[in-house]
Amino acid sequence: MTSIADIRKSYERAELDEAASQADPLAQFDQWLKEAIHSDVPEPNAMTVATVGSDLRPSTRVVLIKGYDAQGIVWYTNYQSRKGQELAGNPFAALQFHWVELERVVRIEGTVQKVSDAESDEYFHSRPLDSRVGAWASPQSQVISGRTVLVTQAAKYAAQFLLQPPRPPHWGGYRLKPERWEFWQGRKSRLHDRLRYTQQADGGWLRERLAP
Repeated sequence: MTSIADIRKSYERAELDEAASQADPLAQFDQWLKEAIHSDVPEPNAMTVATVGSDLRPSTRVVLIKGYDAQGIVWYTNYQSRKGQELAGNPFAALQFHWVELERVVRIEGTVQKVSDAESDEYFHSRPLDSRVGAWASPQSQVISGRTVLVTQAAKYAAQFLLQPPRPPHWGGYRLKPERWEFWQGRKSRLHDRLRYTQQADGGWLRERLAP
């Protein structure tokens, strides 16, 4: 049996050079995300969200990005979930994308706020019916006695709302406004490329190379 300590990989697919990278981190992210999508990597839109609770303990979970622009990175969830409660008390988060096949990682840090009700409504009503019913059925992050609870709740709300479930008041979107980005490209001999972008007082971005 192979020891986990002996599992290694040499990263040799690409490089990340300052001269070839975008001056704006959003443009660099857009380029890399589109390349991930076009490369057919599994779930290129999956990202890890890290938050910190009142106990100062960090927690992570994987969600799906649902939008991005100059205003920030958007995802949707239950506001009463653990991450929702932690963001209510500490509105800062870190995101991470890991595209294994491309040997790339993107890290994003910034402040978080809820998107508008109109944005949440628009996205909610674009979801498949089962997903809209599921938003009502699942008391996310709460202890339940078994899966039967979810199935029973889903049947209840499906019968109540039929084909037009409204958006639950406890469900909606968050937008992280980036203050810091990091782009990581795996390189041979563990001499990886890392470019960090930090927002400046004038709204511009300072690009720096970090040691791997």
